[in-house]
Amino acid sequence: MRFVGAATAILLMSASVASAQVSCQQYGNKTHCNNGQSFQRFGNVTYDNEGNSWQTYGNQTYGSDGTSYQRYGDMTYDNHGNSWQQSGNMTYGPNGTSCQQYGNQQYCN
Repeated sequence: MRFVGAATAILLMSASVASAQVSCQQYGNKTHCNNGQSFQRFGNVTYDNEGNSWQTYGNQTYGSDGTSYQRYGDMTYDNHGNSWQQSGNMTYGPNGTSCQQYGNQQYCN
């Protein structure tokens, strides 16, 4: 996903996708979602509007909440046993979640 960064897109998916559809739009280094969440990226650090942050080093991303993510090819794994798979403009996550990217817009179910 080419959004705020692959890890942030995954975080968005896992943190905010419930039963309602969430859509987000990227403007430069900022991403705004219709559920009130927003993200801003500065270099390798991403911040949200809820006081969380994530720092990326190569294929590893570390969250301020203690969660870490590791990417191998089209698969991303976290330290809680969850995984996500990217296929083209689709990302499939745990519990049947999926996100689809259209340009600078992303839709998740």
